[in-house]
Amino acid sequence: MNKDHPEVKFGKTGVLLINLGTPDSTSWWDIRKYLKEFLSDRRVIEVNPFIWQIILNLFILTFRPSKTAHAYKQIWRKESNESPLLFFTRNQADKLKSKIGNEKVIVDFAMRYGNPSIKSKLDKLKEEGCENIVILPLYPQYAGATTATVCDEVYRSLMKMRWQPSLQIIPHYESETLYINALINSIEKKIKEINWKPDLIISSYHGIPKSYFDKGDPYQCYCQKTSRLVKEKFSKVEIQTTFQSRFGPQEWLTPYTDKTLESLPGKGVKNLLVICPGFASDCVETLEEINIQGRESFLKNGGVNFDLIPCLNDNSDHIELFKKLVSKYI
Repeated sequence: MNKDHPEVKFGKTGVLLINLGTPDSTSWWDIRKYLKEFLSDRRVIEVNPFIWQIILNLFILTFRPSKTAHAYKQIWRKESNESPLLFFTRNQADKLKSKIGNEKVIVDFAMRYGNPSIKSKLDKLKEEGCENIVILPLYPQYAGATTATVCDEVYRSLMKMRWQPSLQIIPHYESETLYINALINSIEKKIKEINWKPDLIISSYHGIPKSYFDKGDPYQCYCQKTSRLVKEKFSKVEIQTTFQSRFGPQEWLTPYTDKTLESLPGKGVKNLLVICPGFASDCVETLEEINIQGRESFLKNGGVNFDLIPCLNDNSDHIELFKKLVSKYI
């Protein structure tokens, strides 16, 4: 090579795990910054952007950061000063790198909103010599508001590269055998840990507006498929599918998790387990919305025992699944 030619690194493959995102801290301003980026995504909020920006900036970003900050403060990892989502996603990347055990494969992680950004990590992988990059959005069930917006941001980042790497995106894995088995293992592990018998297991997925489903989003079908496959292999306790985290006045996918938790004790369900299969890592939606708010609601309305089954997080079953998903491309 000509001695004046700039050094070019090449010959490696990058694997990038991408999750939703997290604020940098629990401060009002960091929460506001995060919410602004998240709620400005037109994949997430499909209304007239001009009208929505007025509502967002005048009302939502004035009042909602305080409420959201309170939720994050209850689940924030004080020992490492970070959210559980960031903690577990970093661990997932580190453990997957060790599991793959190939120096020519670089594993990293990014967030769709907040830090570390997708663009910064794609640039880093390219600089480290990755000619091929595998994108694994950490959403088992595809939705336009999750997986598709990850793809949008990946494509926008590549548009700015003069020399683009080849790209492979894994769009969903709702029916992968290792995924279904990992969920069942997590259920059975929790049942062994508790000293009471559950009457029911709620399988709670993040919701989306019903209008998105009516326009062709396959998300609800993928959620129901996951639940069905789990129930085919696990029949010791009845499993019911619900949808959580609705936002705004419009109708979302039903049944709603919060309303279900309120009503179950009156229907004779006194001992309840909840699992959240659509979340790859425990986060504010599982640890605060379900395990704090949901628990309180269920017990207040006459429930006796309540427990949350942890997300798959960085456990060995989960890492084995990730390895299988990316192995055909590395």
